[in-house]
Amino acid sequence: MQNVDTTKYVIYADITAEGIVERPDVVGAIFGQTEGLLGSDLDLRDLQKTGRLGRIDVQITSSAGKSSGTISIPSSFDKVETAILAAALETIDRVGPCIARIAINRIEDVRASKRKYVIDRAKRILVEMFDENILETEEITEEIKQSVRVEEITHLGKDSLPAGPNVLDSDAILVVEGRADVLNLLKYGIKNAVAVGGTNVPPTIADLCAKKVVTAFTDGDRGGELIIKELLQVADIDFVARAPEGKSVEDMTQKEIVRALRQKIPVEQVLDLYKIKSQPKKRRDLTTKRKSLIREKPLCIKNAAERAEAIAPRRIVPREVMPRAVPGATQEVEEIPIPATAPQPVHEPEREWFRQHVDELDGTLSARLMDRNHNVLREVAVRDLARELKESNGDVNGIIFDGVVTQRILDIAAEKGLEYIIGAKLGNIAKSPVCVRVLTKEA
Repeated sequence: MQNVDTTKYVIYADITAEGIVERPDVVGAIFGQTEGLLGSDLDLRDLQKTGRLGRIDVQITSSAGKSSGTISIPSSFDKVETAILAAALETIDRVGPCIARIAINRIEDVRASKRKYVIDRAKRILVEMFDENILETEEITEEIKQSVRVEEITHLGKDSLPAGPNVLDSDAILVVEGRADVLNLLKYGIKNAVAVGGTNVPPTIADLCAKKVVTAFTDGDRGGELIIKELLQVADIDFVARAPEGKSVEDMTQKEIVRALRQKIPVEQVLDLYKIKSQPKKRRDLTTKRKSLIREKPLCIKNAAERAEAIAPRRIVPREVMPRAVPGATQEVEEIPIPATAPQPVHEPEREWFRQHVDELDGTLSARLMDRNHNVLREVAVRDLARELKESNGDVNGIIFDGVVTQRILDIAAEKGLEYIIGAKLGNIAKSPVCVRVLTKEA
């Protein structure tokens, strides 16, 4: 009987007989004709009793007076002894009364077959059961970061809006569309974003926008445009940034997010773009007053002489009416008209020289950086104006552009020592530096 635990090899042989024989005849011939052939150590009967040899399996059929079939014998011996047993089978020349012939077909290594099965099965297990569960180092890191980001998310107001942990403490916030956008911004360390949760802007967002400098950061699709239009109507936002066309904020990389936020545009330009009426003057003044405490105080780096020259034309006009209230100051008033009347005729020529530039730039959304001699240094897009001013090396004396004069442009102009800014319209200005003259084409 075959012992599956100890079988090492299986001997396969073919048998043919000149007559009709059956299985018992073949088995009897194997035991009878090999008895004493190999000595007592390799006697088949004794080996089968001790389990060193398995059950002899014979499959035989008869046809046309002849018989043929196969013989298989399991062996737990090593290669040499198994080969000796196989050779002994080929010495059998009769089965019963019939002449017979046995030829060894092959000897199968059971352990090699098992090894092949183990290898094939291991491959299937690896593909089917491990591929979905194995995590690479980057995936493990990302999974940990994701869990941390989820823990960092807070919920604001009665609407339970998803938000970063720094929204309430920050002076400036980002308003995005959904929870996934907040998670993606948290991934890159931006913790001052809050989600509106759909096109219906909740009151919590309106309350936050009234107290902070707000940038609306939406997807580059139709839904993002609708959310911007509603925010413009119900909340006090200051800037608008958009994802690239057809892309969502939740799918943007860190580089794309930084680029989009740098290219944000003031709300005044967005109002013109979407043909939306601006806020009522009373409400706009209240909003400007609230947010003026948040904005950075503009700097002026001009020296005292230049500052006095820039301020003089503005302060001369009130002094002309002072003699009516102070009669004794007539001699002082007579000396003032010399510096006061000198700049007056200069204003009209000054307006005339830039009028051509204003007309040429109308509708182009471009800006021209001018030197002290009113020559064009370079022409850039309005969206890149702030960056160009920051990178200028002092050669820029003023700017003329087809856009809205915003607080940000004024602050940068003051830092760079510009003398004048000429724009299409004047936006919501909280603090106007006295060292920069501001003109618009309507003025």
